[in-house]
Amino acid sequence: MECLLIEYPKCTTCQKAKKWLQEQGVSLEERHIKERNPTQEELKEWHERSGLDIKRFFNTSGMLYKEMKLKDRLPEMSLEEKYQLLSTDGMLVKRPILITEHGITTGFKPEEWEKLLK
Repeated sequence: MECLLIEYPKCTTCQKAKKWLQEQGVSLEERHIKERNPTQEELKEWHERSGLDIKRFFNTSGMLYKEMKLKDRLPEMSLEEKYQLLSTDGMLVKRPILITEHGITTGFKPEEWEKLLK
């Protein structure tokens, strides 16, 4: 199965996730999130397909998230505004993102990823 891994190569969690996927023998297409930031349309599609809360797509531990005081601003924003904001900078987006034909998830949780790959 071909999977798309949206990653930031310097991120240690992304490195662990990629190593884990390689150990599982997963065929992988990689995409650098800073060089090719997800578009609004992609984020909307991924969010809808994932079934996850939109907050799971935000890098809540990132410096940019904190500098922009998004913890306080997000609750008042519409879903479209959130997609638009996420599409402005890859560093706002939670990573890695694993996209398979069966679904999509954010962050690296081996047990979640295993279910997605089965």
